[in-house]
Amino acid sequence: METRKVPEYFGSMVFDDRVMRSVLSDKVYNSIRKTIDEGAKLEKDVADSVAKAMRDWAVEKGATHFTHWFQPETGVTAEKHDSFIEPSPDGSVIMEFSGKELIQGEPDASSFPTGGLRATFEARGYTAWDPTSYAFIKDKTLCIPTAFCSYGGEALDKKTPLLRSMEALNKQALRILKLFGNDTVKYVHTSVGPEQEYFLITKEMYDKRPDLKYTGRTLFGSKPPKGQEMEDHYFGVIKPKVKEYMDDLDQELWKLGILAKTEHNEVAPAQHELAPIYAKTNIATDQNQLMMEIMKKVASRHGLVCLLHEKPFAGVNGSGKHNNWSISTDTGVNLLSPGETPYENAQFLLFLCAVIKAVDDYQDLLRLSVATAGNDHRLGANEAPPAIISMFLGDELSAILEAIENGTPYNGKEKNMIKLGVDVLPAFDRDTTDRNRTSPFAFTGNKFEFRSLGSSNSIACANIMLNSAVAESLKIYADRLEQADDFKEALQEMIKKTIKDHKRILFNGNGYTEEWVKEAVKVRGLSNYPTTPDCMPHLLDEKNVRMLTSHKVFSEKELQSRCEIMLDNYCKQVRIEVNTQLQILRRMILPAIEEYTAELSAGILKKKEVNQNLSCTYDTAMVNKLSGLADDLYQKAEELEQAEDKLKESPDAVSESKEIRDNILSKMQELREMADEAENYVSKECWPLPSYGELLFSVK
Repeated sequence: METRKVPEYFGSMVFDDRVMRSVLSDKVYNSIRKTIDEGAKLEKDVADSVAKAMRDWAVEKGATHFTHWFQPETGVTAEKHDSFIEPSPDGSVIMEFSGKELIQGEPDASSFPTGGLRATFEARGYTAWDPTSYAFIKDKTLCIPTAFCSYGGEALDKKTPLLRSMEALNKQALRILKLFGNDTVKYVHTSVGPEQEYFLITKEMYDKRPDLKYTGRTLFGSKPPKGQEMEDHYFGVIKPKVKEYMDDLDQELWKLGILAKTEHNEVAPAQHELAPIYAKTNIATDQNQLMMEIMKKVASRHGLVCLLHEKPFAGVNGSGKHNNWSISTDTGVNLLSPGETPYENAQFLLFLCAVIKAVDDYQDLLRLSVATAGNDHRLGANEAPPAIISMFLGDELSAILEAIENGTPYNGKEKNMIKLGVDVLPAFDRDTTDRNRTSPFAFTGNKFEFRSLGSSNSIACANIMLNSAVAESLKIYADRLEQADDFKEALQEMIKKTIKDHKRILFNGNGYTEEWVKEAVKVRGLSNYPTTPDCMPHLLDEKNVRMLTSHKVFSEKELQSRCEIMLDNYCKQVRIEVNTQLQILRRMILPAIEEYTAELSAGILKKKEVNQNLSCTYDTAMVNKLSGLADDLYQKAEELEQAEDKLKESPDAVSESKEIRDNILSKMQELREMADEAENYVSKECWPLPSYGELLFSVK
């Protein structure tokens, strides 16, 4: 890949603004821009013109098919391909694509998760073009980003509620800006830069691990002699094969207009990170889904497998997806950046307080928005924030808020210059605060970093809840300030009240300590939901339903369906893991133990034939130990199977998920620990699974 050519091919597979400007008439272009920027109605003749230009552009790029690309509640993307060809009277074909086909599709909706929104036999569903997210070409197919809804109009996807939440925040933010005398802003949007962590292993190793194939994580595996203890992998020299993969990945992403920016080795062996530049939240969501797909596809070309599970390997760091979130106007003003004047800073403080209030009032929604079976293994470990939601603001901003609350003057310090003690190295300004990697929700200058998302999660859910909660805070503020006799006085009082009422959510310390858990729950009264079964039912709490429905982000039926879907997904994922674990144990591990035990027993007999007086202490001890482990493994496997079978008696997903939390997971862990102990005694030649050492250090 030649660096000088990047600007030439960047976005070459995207029907973006550059392309539209060049292929559409001024009238059509201005109309579609108004639809994209201001939500204006899309006229039929405009849709037909765009569709024709889109088809011609796609065919010229080699595309033969089109698809409405959408994001159902499966957590991955979906697409149904149709070719452009239409029959011609002379027996040939022509390439056609109409405005109607662009705007609306009709995939079968019966096999997608609906959470009881509709009966299985009710198959009709619709996809609707999202013109704010550019179409792109993938594998010779024109992909049109769309929303997905049922025949009755209920949202069956992640995009529709996300767009609704963005509109809700836009509506309330504009009210606030108007109170500050800003009438020039037409819309306010949120932007996201999701940092994507992942593991790379060789396909050869992956193919020998049924647990990775079926579940995305290893269900067995003893700790290797060396893991991440030396911390030598983090930001280390990138291995040649990994660098080739990263270069290829960059090229594929850049063609699709995805602003892949930063890449490096992460903490665990074989772990890496890719971070893009910020984009509007719905576009960033589309691009992150596309990024995960392309990461896997490119890996296969290099004889590698990209693992996106939150905790593919026990005992080493898992993978997250840090959601860097900010609010901006169409005029380019970041509303989470302090301004140059007192008035601008008052506006900044109000938006900051809106976020503080939102995170405190709806900490349960933020927690459940990142809840999955995989992420439960990661949260609270030393590489991820705890399940308790709190906010980090840093020393300076915390001091400012404390001064406001107490009505005392703030004596800010000038930025200190960091001097490195080496003349050739330049001095530079110290940031006003250090970073806190233990905080789930940290302010990092002009944005918040929500660190709790799992690496395989869609970022849609977290941003839906965040946008909606902040919209609610802004609505409460606007309702009060619009009625105030003295705006400045009411503003000051509101900021002060927010700080006082919600300072419990602010915590700048170490979120990993037991002391913090006790303080957060017992002293501050914060929520602590360690697992998915603990937090997911709170989606239907009265305050949450009232807030989300009042902003028209979800209907009550849609919320009920999503609670059902997410708990059902949790249960299905764990049951797949249980059955995979039992299959590997019975078909691979127990036979391996039996084979090695038989070898040792045969060896004892041969030695005794030579010399009856030999004690064969080691061989005998190993036979006894492994025989005992095999018997215990068999017994534990029977108990786990019976417990899993009992899940069928659960009346609903809530009950089933709690039974999994309270009974199944501990039995799976017991089974694993015994098998991992056996791995340390069975010969390498007999053990059927690649070891952790082979998996983590397989890529050269």
